[in-house]
Amino acid sequence: MHPNLVKRTLLAGAALAVLAACGGTKDGPDGATRAAVPAPAKKAVKKPAVDGLPGMPPVLDPKDVYAADRPNRLSPVVRDFPSRVYVPNTESDTVSVIDPRTYQVTETLRVGRQPQHVVPSWDLKTLWVNNDRGNTLTPIDPRTGKTGKSVEVHDPYNLYFTPDGKYAVVMASLDRELVFRDPHTMKRIKTEPVTCYGVNHADFSLDGRYFIVSCEFSGELLKVDTEKMKVVGQQKLPFQGAMPQDVKVSPDGKRFYVADMKADGMWIVDGDTFGKPAFLHTGKGCHGLYVSRDSREMYVSNRGEGTVSVFDFPANALTKKWRLPQGGSPDMGGVSADGKVLWLSGRYDSEVYAIDTRTGRQLARIKVGGGPHGLAVYPQPGRYSLGHTGVFR
Repeated sequence: MHPNLVKRTLLAGAALAVLAACGGTKDGPDGATRAAVPAPAKKAVKKPAVDGLPGMPPVLDPKDVYAADRPNRLSPVVRDFPSRVYVPNTESDTVSVIDPRTYQVTETLRVGRQPQHVVPSWDLKTLWVNNDRGNTLTPIDPRTGKTGKSVEVHDPYNLYFTPDGKYAVVMASLDRELVFRDPHTMKRIKTEPVTCYGVNHADFSLDGRYFIVSCEFSGELLKVDTEKMKVVGQQKLPFQGAMPQDVKVSPDGKRFYVADMKADGMWIVDGDTFGKPAFLHTGKGCHGLYVSRDSREMYVSNRGEGTVSVFDFPANALTKKWRLPQGGSPDMGGVSADGKVLWLSGRYDSEVYAIDTRTGRQLARIKVGGGPHGLAVYPQPGRYSLGHTGVFR
């Protein structure tokens, strides 16, 4: 071959190689070689606004942990469940079932010894009755209202679920333990001993990576790393004889509110820093904390004086106080699916109160068994349950 011809051949081959490197070649309709259109650049993967606990459903709104709890926004899992109020009666070893439309007890279920709370499971499919002295959990099918076979669990005073749905967390109050269990079989996975006395209530941070626990009988708070299942912080509340109860995180996830029966108000603590808490007086026997469906208010039951205080989150202040006619002992409960009714057990009066959340007017007083405690309104809005009487995200 002529040297010039060899040179031209080599140059043509090099050009084709360059075209191939730029995306290859493609035959046109006239048979001529055309350069292929370069592949479109991959879109950048958008990072979630909140770096949550691995496996946890994404946070819907970084400014509102309760964004999934809007009125009647029921998960497909629970949409067909009948609306009921399940009331554990600690002294009667029963659960009273109330139809919220008629305010009538429709059924009384026999359960284990000293039922304390009725707790929705993480997947929303089961209600667990915490039979504390009976050392069992009794499942209720919320579709049928029927109980199933009880599961042996020691000292189940209260029950929570990690935000990733991986573990149930039993608040073993007398055993002084946080027990992490399989959320379905309740098989023990890990036990975290605690040095405080009376672990009972909790709530999780916005990202689900830690939770704050109240210790009722020693007046202390714990901070627990969710993934490590380990206590990473502990502090004594600055009030002689403090008796912390319910715990709720603020909508923006920055503060935790802790009801205190003996201090007669709420402690307010920064969960991230876990520093010294502030205090707000609400009323005698401050006990239960329940967030409104619009995330603007929190209802605070004052068990020792028969009142409910209303805390305004944006204003950071108490704005109203509702007094029950003829008094009472408002304790634990929850808000109706539409947000219009606050349901509370009357711990020392064998009754349940239905309260209008717009006016504070008492709608009904319903007689139930002895010592009604952690009642659950079910179903409620939310994608999954963190436990207690219904803490949903």
